[in-house]
Amino acid sequence: MSEIKKIKTTDIELKDRLVGLNRVTKVTKGGRTFSFSAIVVVGDENGVVGIGHGKAKEVVTAISKGVEDAKKNLYKIPLIKGTIPHEQVANFGGSKVFIKPATSGTGVKAGGAMRAVLESAGITDILAKSKGSSNHHNLGKATMKALLELRDAYTVANYRNVSLDKVFNG
Repeated sequence: MSEIKKIKTTDIELKDRLVGLNRVTKVTKGGRTFSFSAIVVVGDENGVVGIGHGKAKEVVTAISKGVEDAKKNLYKIPLIKGTIPHEQVANFGGSKVFIKPATSGTGVKAGGAMRAVLESAGITDILAKSKGSSNHHNLGKATMKALLELRDAYTVANYRNVSLDKVFNG
């Protein structure tokens, strides 16, 4: 329905943020094996954002794997003056997120994984609410899903094969 634009990483400056880091255990015959799982968000703070997951025996390696995974999953998000075009609800796993545009000067009213994803996307004014599970992984993915379902007026006009005037005036 909407055009999701996947972005190549060649010509943009990306900043990464660590959303969550977990120590995970695998029980084997010889005892417990510990490793680390990292959820990382990368973005240019100008409408491009991606989320990735990395696992390794060391923390630094897990984070770098997460960054590489996030760079493979970059998407362009429609922004209007630092906020989103319309309200959106999305689910992922046990997490449910609700995002709503806000007036200039409001700031990012969100917490945890949602804040990291929204700020990496370059959103400066937004109201956000999460319900259900507060798991970093599910919350980050639900926020990304909500952002990917956003459509700006130009996309809607194109989809309906009408002028931009008709989108607003019916």
